[in-house]
Amino acid sequence: MAGFGPPPSETKRRRNADTFEDQAVIVEAGAEVRGPELPHAALYGPQTITWYETWRRAPQAAAFVGTDWQRLHMLAPLVDAYFAEPSTKLLSEIRLNESLLGATHVDRLRARIKVEQPKPAPTATPAGVSDMNVARRKRMTDAS
Repeated sequence: MAGFGPPPSETKRRRNADTFEDQAVIVEAGAEVRGPELPHAALYGPQTITWYETWRRAPQAAAFVGTDWQRLHMLAPLVDAYFAEPSTKLLSEIRLNESLLGATHVDRLRARIKVEQPKPAPTATPAGVSDMNVARRKRMTDAS
């Protein structure tokens, strides 16, 4: 089977504009739980439930629609079977489907999914710092 070719480079110089730039999806990283719970979760092993919960917390899950969650629900029995008895055939099918959902960095580059890290909250000025500046300024103006 032919591959997709090399992933797009973010530093590559191009003369033409990106045709799909306006279709890029920007999602914010975080541990927010998204999407529905796994149906019939009691039927699956703990590794499968952890796998599904990882997908629910993945940043790209913010862009998932119903069909994406349905695909994960359809994959759950395969993932459970893989954990029970690993096989390359099952892993291949799982990997292919996860790739289409943006599982790896390269998959996200191809799908133009940009994950942005949350901005750190601005730190407050330590108590007394502004007071010291005022006092220093006053001393300097009084000396003149």
